[in-house]
Amino acid sequence: MQSMIQTPDSLLDAVVGVLTDKDGEVVVSTWFRNARAVTVKNDKLYISVPTEMERGVLKEKFTGIVSEILKDIDVSGRSLRPEFITEEEALGISQNASGGYSSKYTFENYIVGPSNRYAHAAATAVAQGEGSEYNPLFIYGPPGLGKTHLLFAIAGAVKKRLPSANVVYAKSEELLNELVSAIKTGRSDFREKYRTADFLLVDDVQFFVGKGSLQEEFFNIFNTLHEKGNFIVLTADKPPRDLALVERLVSRFEMGLAVGIDTPELETRMAMVDDKSRAIGLVLSPEIIDYIASNITNNVRELEGAVHKIKARSSLIDCTIDLPMVQEALRDLIKERPGLHPTPQLILSETAIYYSIPEEKILSKDNSQHVSNARQVACYLMKEMTEMSFPAIASFMNRNHSSIIYSTNTVRKKIEDDSYFESEIKEIRQTIENK
Repeated sequence: MQSMIQTPDSLLDAVVGVLTDKDGEVVVSTWFRNARAVTVKNDKLYISVPTEMERGVLKEKFTGIVSEILKDIDVSGRSLRPEFITEEEALGISQNASGGYSSKYTFENYIVGPSNRYAHAAATAVAQGEGSEYNPLFIYGPPGLGKTHLLFAIAGAVKKRLPSANVVYAKSEELLNELVSAIKTGRSDFREKYRTADFLLVDDVQFFVGKGSLQEEFFNIFNTLHEKGNFIVLTADKPPRDLALVERLVSRFEMGLAVGIDTPELETRMAMVDDKSRAIGLVLSPEIIDYIASNITNNVRELEGAVHKIKARSSLIDCTIDLPMVQEALRDLIKERPGLHPTPQLILSETAIYYSIPEEKILSKDNSQHVSNARQVACYLMKEMTEMSFPAIASFMNRNHSSIIYSTNTVRKKIEDDSYFESEIKEIRQTIENK
């Protein structure tokens, strides 16, 4: 068995992998979905969760079994035991260690591909102090695609370049909790903390929605920092204009550069699997890398979790890592989904739902613009996502061969010219793949 340096994250991932095999994915995801490894200190693995209720359940029901798993998987010889804490308690620990951000996420270990190249380049420029025109930098995209990684990479690069810089990282929920506490106690350190940042990095600002006092306070923080030329980097699951925030805050967020991160392509996912496996001492065959990357398509965190599950299983039963072993280890994570091999009916149904048009209308002779657009999208997706020929698609759609070719070419051209339409196609395709 290979020796390796075990980080808090890798220990927790291994624990989760073993628990999933033992108790099933539903039980583990219910209680460990929001769990985060904070640090290892005094023979304790500190694990944080958002609420006191979650902490209480984990402490009561999982302390014993997690202690046993840690005893089996920890190669250092320590007698580790878990210490479950709340995120508020974890904040003090992690900020004392590294300003609230994790130093393990760097630009060097961020895998760059077509889906994230623009965001990576902008983040690198900001970290080097060269991106004043990108202030604020607003990075958006679905969960699990590496937005937080870029924030941590910026923080680490800035501290390396400017050790005395005041880099402040916070999740939106933490901002809200600190603001509420400051209002209750009358303390002024909240404003002092955030208005004196040289680099302010805020994660998941979609949680500002519906919180008027927080939006007002952050508007003032933003203005103070921006007027001084200090950098602000924000992340969210949607671009600023799509967030239900007050208009003046949206306009501030759009003052610099808003850049999206898309679902990584197969080649990028394969590079991620290879990189993450090597980082924990595994060398996976191309066949296994392709299997994982082909079946886990939408979330980088799931790719990392898959690698750790393989590592945990191989360590526990000391077996060869081949494809059957990997398929068994990931049986709860990778399930055969219809969306991986969609039928024309599934594509038609999801397109109809997306555009709120009955399927029979798409298949009819109705050539109104809205219906025609949906029909063309369905034809395009059938050609892209299946092995159907143009005549087969034409037969299914009640159209002639030439009209199907015209439809697919029209959609391809529109994707090139219209980024909003391109995002629509990606959203429909992702919905189909997730079925």
